Amino acid sequence: MSTIAVSAEEQRALGDLRGRLTVEFASISAAAVEEAITAAHRRFDGGAIRDFVPLFVERDARRRLARIL
Repeated sequence: MSTIAVSAEEQRALGDLRGRLTVEFASISAAAVEEAITAAHRRFDGGAIRDFVPLFVERDARRRLARIL
């Protein structure tokens, strides 16, 4: 994912997100879904407050994937 250490809760949330987006965007490769999530997650590297990072990553990744369709 990214170069920072993330909490177990954040990792779990991102894993859940990966599963949801892979199903929702089934016409897009799993690698492209992973790429969208990784790129979105990188935007928040270094952020001190991490509580909403998974939500922001989901919104950003969905936008990225919608542009591919």
